[in-house]
Amino acid sequence: QVQLVESGGGLVQPGGSLRLSCAASGSGFASALMGWYRQAPEKQRELVATITGGGSPNYVDSVKGRFTISRDNAKNTVSLQMNSLKPDDTAVYYCRAYFGGPRNIIYWGRGTQVTVSS
Repeated sequence: QVQLVESGGGLVQPGGSLRLSCAASGSGFASALMGWYRQAPEKQRELVATITGGGSPNYVDSVKGRFTISRDNAKNTVSLQMNSLKPDDTAVYYCRAYFGGPRNIIYWGRGTQVTVSS
């Protein structure tokens, strides 16, 4: 069993920055594909960024150049540095862990609210 706990959300003005963190408990973190997703009101949950166990990132086009995903396998954490925030970035941000292979299971955190507003 893996538990994911997000932190770091809040209210920020347009153009500002926030850093989200996700702490994972349980075993096998280093092998998991970790990701950040977000869900705005009345919209579907969407991918923001993922990072492989080896540290290779992938981003949705709308956040490229503004967001940076990183992980620390020794600390079982994954982070999302968000710069140049826009009102359209307002959403609940969720941490996700995908364990492939025979385990083949996905875990989600409960989310953290990010609001970008003046």
